[in-house]
Parts: sequence; structure tokens; C-alpha cells
Amino acid sequence: MPTVKFGLSAPFQCGYLSDREEQLLVYLDQEPLSEALYSKLQAQGFRRSEDYVYRPHCEDCQACQSIRLPVSQFQISRSQKRVLKKAQGFSVKIQKSEQPEYYPLFERYVNEKHLGGVMYPANYSQLTSFSQCDWLEQLFIELYDKDKLIAVAICDVTSDSLSAVYTFYDPEYANFSIGTLMILQQINLTEKLEKPWLYLGYYIRSCQKMNYKVNYRPYQINQNGRWLQIPHIIK
Repeated sequence: MPTVKFGLSAPFQCGYLSDREEQLLVYLDQEPLSEALYSKLQAQGFRRSEDYVYRPHCEDCQACQSIRLPVSQFQISRSQKRVLKKAQGFSVKIQKSEQPEYYPLFERYVNEKHLGGVMYPANYSQLTSFSQCDWLEQLFIELYDKDKLIAVAICDVTSDSLSAVYTFYDPEYANFSIGTLMILQQINLTEKLEKPWLYLGYYIRSCQKMNYKVNYRPYQINQNGRWLQIPHIIK
């Protein structure tokens, strides 16, 4: 990849490790961001928020590691099969743009599931930071219980990948393991679109909010610019 310009943010409180500060490496080059460029940056561990692309760049910490799944090799675990079986009565639709009914569901999810967290209280600009991007295609996986929308997974689309951006759901359905179910739906969609990779963002081993991502195997972790594949383990 040609040399491009990046900027380093000022340190700020880490949202995942309470005893640490975080810094971000942010794309600032004059070349406009595009799907093709983002695909290359994503392969180097970068991530999108709104129209910005960033990667953690902390002086004394490398806890955040980019994680992706080679979906053609994915082997579903027994526990994940049980999640699918329990959700057999639900249906899935794919949308290409944000729908009006998303925000009420998003607001309820944030205000009930993340009470006191960094996103509380919910506001519409938070949703648009995930759901709108001027230079990148997106897909929205909707989950329905009959006619009731109960979950949405937002995905960025590149020529070789889907990237899991954010998932939100009706808290009343928490006992259906909706987070797991929606990742399985994203794996399925990535395969249908014949794309090799599903990016799951960043994995942090010591953070419960982020370490669930290793339950989908085999997976790859980006360490020092190289992708290291971790084999499948039956559960």
C-alpha cells in the first residue's frame, strides 16, 4: 500500500480497560476514502466510525487486536447450533439503508442494556455514526418475530468482506442469545455474497465485552501487521 498520512489523537480514557488511556491513529490523507482504500486499511487492522477510519495506537498497550473470520472455514459449535434451533421461529430480512423503525429499537437497547455506560443515554447521532457512511456500502440484517422487528445488525461491505459494525436488539429477547445469533447471520450473509472475510472489530482478551469474538472459529488475529490464524475447537 502506498504511503499515506495519519494523525495521532490526544490520549483519552479507554472505554474498555478502566485503568488505561487510549490513543487512535486516524486516516488524514488527502486521497478521499473509498471502498477499495478502506479494504486495504481494514486488512491492516483499521476500523470505521462515521466517515473516519482509525486504529488503536497506544504507547504501552496492545490489548486491542483486530479479529476476522475466514468464513469458508467456519465450523459451527454445538452451543451455536442450539442458538439457531431456539430461534427457528424468527425470520431474517436484508435492507440496504437505515429504516425509520431502527432508532426506537436502538434507543431502548442502549438505555436498558447499557445503563450508565459510555453511550447512555442514547441519541440519534450514535446510530448514524454506525449506519451512515458517504463512501461505503452498508447492509442491515433485520431479525423478526412474526411482524415485530427485534434485532438489527449493521454491516459495512467491501469487495472482499463484511464488517460487523453494531448490533442492537429488543432486551425482552435476551434469552435467545441475540448477539450470537446475529453474528451467525452475518457469517451466513458473508458466505452468500461470496466474500472471504467477516471482520468483527477488535478483540480484547481481558475485557468480557470484547472477548466473546473468539467463540467463532477458526479466527485470525492481527499481530504486528500479520494475521495469525487460531484453529477451531469444538464446544
